[in-house]
Amino acid sequence: MSAHPELRRNFEILAAEIKALGVEIVFGLMSDDTADLAATLDAIGVRFCGARHENSAVAMAEGYASATDRLGIALIGRGPATANGLHGSVYASRTGSSVLIISGEAALGTQRNPLIGPDYKAFNAFGVLNAAGLPTFRATSPETARDTLLDAARTAMKGQAVALLLPVDIQLAEVALEPSEIRTDFPPPPWSKESASTQAIAAASRVLEASSRPLIIAGLGAHRSGAREALERLAEHTGALLVTTARGKDLFHSSPYNLGIIGSFSHSLGRRYIEQADCVVAFGASLNLFTMSFGTALPAVPLIQVDAVRANIGRWCPADVGIVGDAKLVAEQLISAVPKPSGKPFHAADILSGIQTFDVKTDFQAVNTARTLDPRALAAELDGALPADRSLVYDAGNFLGVVPYLSVPGPDRFKFTSDFASIGMGFGTAMGVACARPESTTVLVIGDGGFMMTLSELETVAREGIPLIVVVMNDCAYGAELHFLRMRQLPVEKSLFPDVDLGPVAESFGFETATIRTLHEVQAAAPMLAAPQGPILLDCKINADIAAPVWAEFAEFERGH
Repeated sequence: MSAHPELRRNFEILAAEIKALGVEIVFGLMSDDTADLAATLDAIGVRFCGARHENSAVAMAEGYASATDRLGIALIGRGPATANGLHGSVYASRTGSSVLIISGEAALGTQRNPLIGPDYKAFNAFGVLNAAGLPTFRATSPETARDTLLDAARTAMKGQAVALLLPVDIQLAEVALEPSEIRTDFPPPPWSKESASTQAIAAASRVLEASSRPLIIAGLGAHRSGAREALERLAEHTGALLVTTARGKDLFHSSPYNLGIIGSFSHSLGRRYIEQADCVVAFGASLNLFTMSFGTALPAVPLIQVDAVRANIGRWCPADVGIVGDAKLVAEQLISAVPKPSGKPFHAADILSGIQTFDVKTDFQAVNTARTLDPRALAAELDGALPADRSLVYDAGNFLGVVPYLSVPGPDRFKFTSDFASIGMGFGTAMGVACARPESTTVLVIGDGGFMMTLSELETVAREGIPLIVVVMNDCAYGAELHFLRMRQLPVEKSLFPDVDLGPVAESFGFETATIRTLHEVQAAAPMLAAPQGPILLDCKINADIAAPVWAEFAEFERGH
């Protein structure tokens, strides 16, 4: 320690600490109470990528974190900025991604002069964020601000969204600090993998041994554990067929036993054999309403649920046998424990041949009109036109019925943004994913309702040079609400919009665009999509009469309850 440590502004120290965490990019929207920190980060080599709305900034951090398994940071202002970002903050808190949301906060150490008037930005951010379910940290002194930042980052790195409030006076305060005191050794917490107990494996083995037509469900948790190969070997060993949840999409795309997605996004062949299963084993799958089709996806057979988190077992769907453990390790344990069956009915030659030759793109009767496309037919055509090396990010809405018809290299390239059951999170998330993977193509699939909410981010894409293809599924409606109203035989007019041409709007921001009303127009746009030279927007006019299968499932559930 030198006799005269250097005095430095806290925002400079905090910026250096963030860089020392290995952070290369921070997303945000600049405000007077965080501008010093934002500018300093950018100046020292941590890119500050500015959005046009706080919700988008938080979603960008979440998208980046989900694509990299690293810490994503959003830096926004206090008061109205924090309130603006609350939608995105709650969304991020439900994704399981490591997100640190840093907000400004009113000065703690001074009394406001009554002659100045009220603080129009006053907002109980600590109380609101806590009530919304986010662990919330607040710096309370200049000397402890660094430790508070690191505590918040450490908590976020466990796989959750965390809020950090930085009062303005603490950011501006001078602190005596040696350069050597900036920490650089901050490894992420280790990912612990545990095998299952011998008792749980024995119980599951007895159930599987009695089964002749087992079905294996793999969720995103199975992918994250690296269980794909082990699950394929378990399927071969037991005679099982394989399905995934929507979030585990295309995990088994090359397997001869692959039935695609289970539940609301299933196809006819998958449903046929899922109904014949006499035992189900779910690995790293939450078994939510989409996976379970509101409780109708699976036959009434024994269900074995495997999850690394004990609280997840039986959370949404009762399990007959629960196994706590890592998906990959448990699959390997079961391979060793379950005797080989004498027969494998699900692996019969005619079944495997049917699976191999089945084409999901022929699993519907297209309903195109003179000026609109069936969204399923559109997605099937886009599947061949878009670059194979791609990430798909979906906003929410009725257009999610296209999910089975657009493939991805694997589950890590597929992203839902409906964790808060809301629209409008897709654009920001897609920008974050694109920043994380600039070497490949990121495709945002979004409805016209969600797009209109976040249209201002077209400028962010252009200004920040973010490589992105935006596919607007434009049915001139709030599609989900349109079908809800129809199900209840109510007037639909207020859910409908005029047919606005979005292409010229995007062109004004430097996008290449195409308006799509026919499959020929998709084919004409294929060269542009195959080798993007900049951001692209497709304004795809789709038939609003095509309802996603989930609405029929919901209607059936509603009638019974």
